[in-house]
Amino acid sequence: MIKPGTLTLCAAAIALALALALARGAVAADSARPAVVELYTSQGCSSCPPADAQLGELARRGDVVALAFHVDYWDQLGWRDRFELPVAMQRQSQYARRLGSASVYTPQMVVDGIADVVGGDRQGVSRLLATPRTGVPVRITVHGDELLVSVDAATGMPAAEVTLLGYLPEALTSIGRGENSGRALREHNIVRSSATLGVWRGAAAEWRMPLAALPADARGVAVLVQQPGPGAIVGAAHVALPR
Repeated sequence: MIKPGTLTLCAAAIALALALALARGAVAADSARPAVVELYTSQGCSSCPPADAQLGELARRGDVVALAFHVDYWDQLGWRDRFELPVAMQRQSQYARRLGSASVYTPQMVVDGIADVVGGDRQGVSRLLATPRTGVPVRITVHGDELLVSVDAATGMPAAEVTLLGYLPEALTSIGRGENSGRALREHNIVRSSATLGVWRGAAAEWRMPLAALPADARGVAVLVQQPGPGAIVGAAHVALPR
């Protein structure tokens, strides 16, 4: 026998549960997310090794996605960076236009797609990282021979591009020519590939990519959910790949 008032209490409980579920969906964009630090660097730049070391320190933090993009415009000094990628120069040039910079330079660190400092400026980077950040949750999982990328739903956010970056966690290179001639450079989270998965428009979405599509030396992947431009980063995640 159901006691009087029990149905009313049950209905109230169900209503509360639904309200909480809706609230969780509505505030998905308010979830904490990692900061994203992009270093634009080159093996031919004598000012870059300290910034490369700084990026390695940031890469060990659990609240930072640290990525190194190697550019090619130092090749003219006699040493071709073995990790340079066309997408690095393209991306850095786009940032220069959006951030109002007169030209590109190394070492440059771009934080969350919206601010930059000279790589190696520890106080400047710490100041930018101290700002609280929220965004849309992103998950990367490995299922057999493919990656599954999931982006949660969030309300009130503009459309954003979803980019998957394969990276090499660490490398040591002996430099034979150029400004760093004779040095052995240790570098971290070196971007080896970039692929646009699609556009996130606020609804929960997922994408799949074969692991075989990544370069052989990519031992980790990062996903950026970023407003076009490239603009502000609203979601990010990274994960090591099985060897």
